[in-house]
Amino acid sequence: MVTSAVGREGYAMGIDELDGRLLELLAGEPRIGVLEVSRRLGIARGTAQARLDRLRGSGVIRGFGPEVDAAAIGYPVTAFATLEIRQGKGSEVRGHLQEVPEVLELHTITGEGDMLCRLVARSNADLQRVIDRVVGYEGIVRASTAIVMENPVPLRIIPLVRQAAGLSEG
Repeated sequence: MVTSAVGREGYAMGIDELDGRLLELLAGEPRIGVLEVSRRLGIARGTAQARLDRLRGSGVIRGFGPEVDAAAIGYPVTAFATLEIRQGKGSEVRGHLQEVPEVLELHTITGEGDMLCRLVARSNADLQRVIDRVVGYEGIVRASTAIVMENPVPLRIIPLVRQAAGLSEG
């Protein structure tokens, strides 16, 4: 068992092989019950519940909600915008961007810009409306946008889980 625990924002959590198998099972079947998890993994129900509670409490598992495809609900255009912001306006800009529903993610970054956000829109023309709303805030100095053409490797985590847990590929 990996014993380095910190969790949440402190990181250094680490997972062991059983955690990896549990996470892989939950990723494939997110609605599975704890009793069935324990049966499939060959562990006691209490062990399964304790592991699940620890992974949730430490922030490894962040939720059990449905994965929603933006394109399937009418937002097939994805773009990434790099934003340059005025010094001292970071928290205000973050607040502004949290109010824009088409902003799916926001990261503070190093390099050419200060923030990187993933945007979605109903069409290329609608993307212009979204960008105008994003950059129409006084704290944003400049934006550079790249439209996604295709997504050959969608967001995935299980290969990383398998590696972190020391599970063999396959």
